[in-house]
Amino acid sequence: MPIRPLPPELINQIAAGEVIERPASVVKELVENSIDAGARRIEVDIEQGGSRLIRVRDDGGGIPRDELALAVASHATSKIGSFDDLERVASMGFRGEALASVSSVARFSLTSRHAGQDAAWRIDVDGGRLQDARPAQHPPGTTIEVRDLFYNVPARRKFLRAERTEFAHIDDLLKSLALARAGVDIRLSHNGKPVRLLKPARDEHAALARVAEVLGPEFPGQALRVDHEAAGLSLSGWVGLPTASRSQADQQYFYVNGRLVRDRIVAHAVRQAYADVLFHGRHPVFVLFLTLDPVGVDVNVHPAKSEVRFREQRLIHDFLFRTLHEALAQTRAGVGAASSTDAPSGMAGGIDAGHGTGVGTFASGGAGSRMASMPAWPQAGSQSRLGLGVRDEPLADYKTLFGATTSLSTPRPSTSWTPPAADGEPDTEGGIPPLGYAIAQLKSIYVLAENEHGMVLVDMHAAHERITYEKLKNGRVTSSLRSQMLLVPLSVAVSAREAAAAEEHAEALADWGLELSRSGPSGVVVRRVPSLLESADVAQLTRDVLAELAQHGSSRRLEELENELLSTMACHGSVRAGRRLGLPEMNALLREMEATERSAQCNHGRPTWVQLSLGELDRLFLRGR
Repeated sequence: MPIRPLPPELINQIAAGEVIERPASVVKELVENSIDAGARRIEVDIEQGGSRLIRVRDDGGGIPRDELALAVASHATSKIGSFDDLERVASMGFRGEALASVSSVARFSLTSRHAGQDAAWRIDVDGGRLQDARPAQHPPGTTIEVRDLFYNVPARRKFLRAERTEFAHIDDLLKSLALARAGVDIRLSHNGKPVRLLKPARDEHAALARVAEVLGPEFPGQALRVDHEAAGLSLSGWVGLPTASRSQADQQYFYVNGRLVRDRIVAHAVRQAYADVLFHGRHPVFVLFLTLDPVGVDVNVHPAKSEVRFREQRLIHDFLFRTLHEALAQTRAGVGAASSTDAPSGMAGGIDAGHGTGVGTFASGGAGSRMASMPAWPQAGSQSRLGLGVRDEPLADYKTLFGATTSLSTPRPSTSWTPPAADGEPDTEGGIPPLGYAIAQLKSIYVLAENEHGMVLVDMHAAHERITYEKLKNGRVTSSLRSQMLLVPLSVAVSAREAAAAEEHAEALADWGLELSRSGPSGVVVRRVPSLLESADVAQLTRDVLAELAQHGSSRRLEELENELLSTMACHGSVRAGRRLGLPEMNALLREMEATERSAQCNHGRPTWVQLSLGELDRLFLRGR
């Protein structure tokens, strides 16, 4: 078969195979165009899950009559005009191929009235064949109708799922767009019935109400507000508390300059930030917005623009990890002790993100900040050791912390617990602390306390386990790190990329006690390991660390392994269930919980305390009915 150019209709149908996967893909392209046109109200009408009709109506700027034909032409756009524009693209769309692709696989009509025109005009495209424009009645804005999707591509149409499934994808898509564009009124109907009305948010409290409408009314009461800027980066939004985790990652929304993306660097940073507080197999809930210079991110790497590539991947990773890690560190027991049932109706928890009430906020400073500000961040390209989670202070070896006679493989549990001095009587002058005061011990397992909101129930072993664990970590940080020289240097075979990472990060690895050098194109030699990890599988440890360095530009594998050992030690060294505590001991435990970072969860991610408000207790006994 000779080489010949393809006809435009076939070219557009091939492009549609990449851009238009299902009805939700069409809705995405059309709604994003409406957003780029400055629309403040967008209506989406769906019939039969989108296979029969998709109609998107907006009140945006509209399209002039003489540009209607160009709007459905391939690679015609008003959003970029040069390579410099592509590098700094800030609009949702920019390739100019969406409408051409859609109109080639459906019966397509576009009606628009430009803000400066007295009349509207309409064009129709049937399977890629454009008809002449004709006058129409329409208010300022644009309406696009897509009928009989894939009618001329039977192979694609038969792969569409059930009507309910396709509509669910459209609904999820609009919810994700609504989170990023809180000021836009978005309405969705299916088969003539209104399904979703997302009113525009005029302030931050209303924006949180929209988040609650998407993620559920209980989310605001179980979320932490994040707002931090550093190194030319800005991160804002809400992160769910560890206790609000889910069995699947279906409520994770991350936006880069207003665009919803899925990125492995982001996923890795978030996973590491939650690693110390999340129960195994659970997934965090979050809505986060990362803002940076458009030059620092390439959005032209995926047909659906759902993936991006950061120019400074390591900086982005460390910024996200440290911001979220520090924010989650402030989830002390007693913070936001008020029950969600005491919140204003319609918003569980009643967290006011604008004023830092409710669960709490994490900000980079200012009078309204309730949490510690972040340290200074390195500029892009700096030689900071952020990527390895290295602290400026040296660390301690196991024997210094726990005694020279204790074996690493069999940590010695503490047989007794001596709490700091605490008065068992309430201090009425100082007010009631968040966790209140102990009143009893239940089955030698739980501590019952009374605070201003009602009753507090504490798992004493889980709570003391977290307290001990944080103390061990702090003790490691404030002491010097000792490493163990291997009697015989160990040669480890790795990939060429991992060997290059070992050479590049050799100094940072040495600071963590792991000394290695490159021995060839695909090999390294390990000469020294951290004393805490002297009984670990050195070869596997080296491969794990270098694999993370090669893929993400950073690794916390050494710190994670050490934390696992410290967690085990804390578990064995904490007060056990079955031990009777006096009121002074119970109150001392409550005060330490209030002062300890991450004390709302134990080392394994389980909750350490629960609050039962007076209203909840009244409902148990049907009081007031």
